[in-house]
Amino acid sequence: MEDVDQLVEDAAASGDLDTLRRLAAAGSSDAEDVLVELAGERGDLDELRRLADAGNSDAADVLEELES
Repeated sequence: MEDVDQLVEDAAASGDLDTLRRLAAAGSSDAEDVLVELAGERGDLDELRRLADAGNSDAADVLEELES
């Protein structure tokens, strides 16, 4: 698990969304949290919608906030 945590940390630092998506798809909730955070900071509504549609309630909350 430590390896995954390091991968998430490295991907977050570099803004590597593809790696974060891959890690999230493999079950890393930390990677998914970082994706929500980065998408919110960037105003990336498409990414937030994708995450919300997949059941991420944090993404849905951020999306609702940005759209209002």
